[in-house]
Amino acid sequence: MRVHIHTDLEGVSGIDRAEMIDRDGEEFGRCRELLMGDVNAAVEGAFEGGASDVVVLDRHGGGANFLLDRLDARAVVDSSPNGKWWGSLDATVDATFFVGAHAMAGTMNGFLDHTMSSVHWYECRINGRPTGELGLWAVVAGHFGVPLTMVSGDQAACVEAQAFFPGVSTAEVKRGVGRNRAVAMPLEEARTRIRAAAADGVQAGERARPYLPIAPLECELHFTRSDYADDAAQWPGVERTGARVVRWLASDRLRVIPW
Repeated sequence: MRVHIHTDLEGVSGIDRAEMIDRDGEEFGRCRELLMGDVNAAVEGAFEGGASDVVVLDRHGGGANFLLDRLDARAVVDSSPNGKWWGSLDATVDATFFVGAHAMAGTMNGFLDHTMSSVHWYECRINGRPTGELGLWAVVAGHFGVPLTMVSGDQAACVEAQAFFPGVSTAEVKRGVGRNRAVAMPLEEARTRIRAAAADGVQAGERARPYLPIAPLECELHFTRSDYADDAAQWPGVERTGARVVRWLASDRLRVIPW
């Protein structure tokens, strides 16, 4: 059983204030340590659940968040040799996890809720359904026949995961209070939840189905400003349908994001 773990930062245990994830701030080093704690808990749980190989992908802000000397030695870092945002995820993987998840843009009490860009993107829709980063990742994984079987993050992210992927194993590690604050549970309890959810996620991989919205996918992106749509309208195959809205059809699920 091969497991591929996608990671983000906003949904990591112990990160409870927006200012903590400022890459130039004094607390960012602590955030990286907290991230490694969650990642290692997921790796440990995956092996306990029966995984044979575990690969981890550092995706927050394009990467450079891992403290590699603190990563569980059994895990392999996905260095994205193909230059794609999904890294080495392919059809040889049996299940994928999403560690450190946040809810989609516009989610009430979703800690640091956004979809891809909190500045540029207002809403993303796939076949008419508002979709966040969890759904986008699952669509790409589905292209390769890989199910998303485990998610850790704040309460809102876990609720979103359960709505999109019935039977997914979730580990809630904090609860958003508004957008910029969260009530985090003790780290030991959070990591215990992550390990248990990861072990369950491996076992679920044998029966879970990949997320496969009907293709061709009708993709619609609403921006926060019309000039952002001006730029996006230049992407190949994209049409302008409103001042702040662009649309495209994706017969290839890898083109759910058209760049």
